[in-house]
Amino acid sequence: MNPLEISKGFTDIDIETLQRVLKRDTLGGLRECHLFKAVERWADAECGRQKLGVTRENRRKVLGETINLVRFPLMSIEEFANGPAQSGTLEDREIVDMFLYFTLNPKPAVRFSEMPRCAMNGKEYTICRFTGVAERWGYSGTSDTIRFTTSHKVYIVGFGLYGATMGPTSYEVDIELKSFENQHVLGKNSSTFRCDGSQKTFRVLFRHPVEIKPEFPYIASATINGQESFYGTGGRRRVQKELVSRGGLKVSFSFNYVKGNNNGTSVDDGQIPEIIFYV
Repeated sequence: MNPLEISKGFTDIDIETLQRVLKRDTLGGLRECHLFKAVERWADAECGRQKLGVTRENRRKVLGETINLVRFPLMSIEEFANGPAQSGTLEDREIVDMFLYFTLNPKPAVRFSEMPRCAMNGKEYTICRFTGVAERWGYSGTSDTIRFTTSHKVYIVGFGLYGATMGPTSYEVDIELKSFENQHVLGKNSSTFRCDGSQKTFRVLFRHPVEIKPEFPYIASATINGQESFYGTGGRRRVQKELVSRGGLKVSFSFNYVKGNNNGTSVDDGQIPEIIFYV
């Protein structure tokens, strides 16, 4: 059941709290179409509090820029067509832009975030496999790949990737997780991320968490389209993470080189510095 549908107090929160909810990347598996319905119910209640009639114009008035925090690109075209497109809350131009987004390839830019919301509850963890950072890693359409195993079952929700060395810019990226043994694709996503010219990493998430079984080999890959970036150096073959919230459980990631055309990424240096996961 949708948790926001059974939360009687949701429509009573203030707009700042609503915005904090909508900015979260973790909402316990709540589908974006259900989240939009909850936002509409909040807007209707807010119209009542402000003694305004419940109309499309007044909904947009009380929501303001908050509507832009709903991640419409995460919906299927059917969910969007049966819900937001007929709700009266969106502008005609916004509806057209979203239908173009759903139907064209490559997808046109829209102002609504494409960042998936993780369906996991609990604490998120990140491991970094590099000890240093250098400049000028190039891209030509070839995937950066690395093979890994884990000591425990984990759920991978995304990667941290390096961005450009020269000022703010955007990248297009396809991320993928597959079994090493049978090459079966377990999770993938096409997304964009904007970097600021710093050495920090930038999150790219899968649409759904990917279950990773202990001691089975997997391949992580990222096909990046954009200008030269930073890259990791001083790679570690084994990285251990102590999970304090899980009683000190120690989860290990072991990395290995992937033969073939992998854009140069290896255990020692390259892309895909971070793996983001839950236990």
